Order: sequence, then structure tokens, then C-alpha cells
Amino acid sequence: MTWTVTPEPPDSPTATALWRAYYTEVSDRYYLRHNGHRTDPTELEREIEAHTSAELIPPTGQLLVAHWSGEPSGTAGVRLLTPQTAELTRVFVHESLRGKGGGPLLVRSAESAARALGATHMILDTRTDLVEARTLYTRLGYEETPPHNNGPYAEHWFTKNLKP
Repeated sequence: MTWTVTPEPPDSPTATALWRAYYTEVSDRYYLRHNGHRTDPTELEREIEAHTSAELIPPTGQLLVAHWSGEPSGTAGVRLLTPQTAELTRVFVHESLRGKGGGPLLVRSAESAARALGATHMILDTRTDLVEARTLYTRLGYEETPPHNNGPYAEHWFTKNLKP
């Protein structure tokens, strides 16, 4: 059993299925935490449709898909905010495969993609309840910083220097 990571068009059936799994999980976690119920299916579909992922298309972005023994199992996206600053987004590994090395591989692959796009540092934001994500980013050398955006779900902000 091994991991591989490859670029994927963000509108492909594989990417779409992984985006749906990612968004469903993070949305359900949010609603369960704050409202005691899962995401309303109508709202979930509306929000999924609202995100086109155009920012994850080269030359200003990249979507990466991780495969576990050939099966699509996770994603990471990179988008340039400025010529030097890339944002890490949509980092996701199916829950059944967490702890098997896919998350670190995706983040490192995203860092390589960001460098190839010309970025010298990577930023990201995440929520308090996404403990696994915050732990992963810290373990991979990301440092928590003051806010760099005012996103409605951003509660923690991180940065990492990508210069060798």
C-alpha cells in the first residue's frame, strides 16, 4: 500500500467527488459543533456549487490528488495570492486513511507546487475544531501568525517560508 500524488483538473469527476467529501465533513463538523445538527442537504449543494475552483488551475494554482494504492483518497490545493505568496487550501484525506502519511505528503507536494509557481512563502487559515489540521501544519514547520484575512470560518492563521 503506497501513496502517490498527481495534479488533477479541479473540475474532474475525481476532484469533484473529493471536494464533496471534504466539504461535507468540514461543514458537518461546523454545524454539529455550533448548532447540534449536520448540514442541511440543500445548503450543502448550494455551497458546493458556489465554489468553481478556477483559482486552482495553472498558471496561478494547482490541485493535487493523493491516491492510496491507486484509489483517490485526498486533496490539497495551492493558489497564488501574489507572485510571492501562495495559499494552501482544501487539504483533505479520507478519515479511514488518516495517520498513514497522506496528509504530510500532500502538504509537501503542495509546497513544491507553490515553489514551482514562484511563491516564496505559503499561508493558510483553519478552524479551531480542525485539530488534526492544526497539528499537521505545526509538525510540518508552519508557524501560527496574526490574522491575514477575515474569512468567516478562519480562526487560526499560519505561514511557512518556502525558500530553501
